[in-house]
Amino acid sequence: MSMNTSPGLGVSFEFFPPKTPEMEKSLWKAIARLEPLAPRFVSVTYGAGGSTRRRTHDTVARIARETSMAPAAHLTCVGASREEVNAVARDYHAAGVRRIVALRGDPPEGESRFTPAPDGYGSSVELIEGLRRIGDFDIYAAAYPEIHPEARSAQADLDFLKRKVDAGASLLITQFFFDADIFLRFRDRAAAAGIEVPIVPGILPVTNFRTVQRFAAMCGASVPAWMAHMFEDLDDDPATRQMVAAVTAAELCAKLREAGVKDFHFYTLNRADLTYAICHILGVRGAASPIEFREQK
Repeated sequence: MSMNTSPGLGVSFEFFPPKTPEMEKSLWKAIARLEPLAPRFVSVTYGAGGSTRRRTHDTVARIARETSMAPAAHLTCVGASREEVNAVARDYHAAGVRRIVALRGDPPEGESRFTPAPDGYGSSVELIEGLRRIGDFDIYAAAYPEIHPEARSAQADLDFLKRKVDAGASLLITQFFFDADIFLRFRDRAAAAGIEVPIVPGILPVTNFRTVQRFAAMCGASVPAWMAHMFEDLDDDPATRQMVAAVTAAELCAKLREAGVKDFHFYTLNRADLTYAICHILGVRGAASPIEFREQK
């Protein structure tokens, strides 16, 4: 496996578990395309209310079994008791998975507020503490450069982030953002608050501007006016949209890199080409040609 040729620069990728055989084929083609870039880890999401529990587990286990990549399994507190969540964690440990992205999770569809399940974990901090008791996991947690939508204030959000780190989180992955200064100011505030673990910026390449607007509204991220202008009149021009998306994301990463950022986490939406192009621009290179997709036996 050819390692990337940009010394000190690390990338990681997020995927979601597929719902259909067609989506599964698409996912594994994306994984095969990105594997030669030697990511530091790849994460697999976990649906609201544990709705993708089995599919997440199967995807993570197959990545661990069939690829050179280290999978990080998302795990949430939603819709499950502590023992049910602990059982999932123990299954991961037995499968050799040692990285967990510990999240509170979004409320189930139709509900506006998170309510812990009976005898369930009440927060990501409690989940991290529980995972620490189960095994030798490397635990990652989420950070919000523009404040979690439910936080009382920026300071309260930062205080809670510090609690995640104190509970045992060794790496923080941020929600996506589109302005480098937003991340850099957040990084400085986190350092001032005594948060010393690495904070990796989450990068969302824009494939569909309306979808990004919807995502941003849900998670409290701002979408700058210049970005709306960049994607104007491109709804029916996917080729130009892809080029604009690659350049926009690569410029964001370049600004962060100039400020000393050395790791990037890409939200791939199970599509490889755009993320691959951005990594190429950043100097992250892999094998001369993509690995052929292997059909599931």
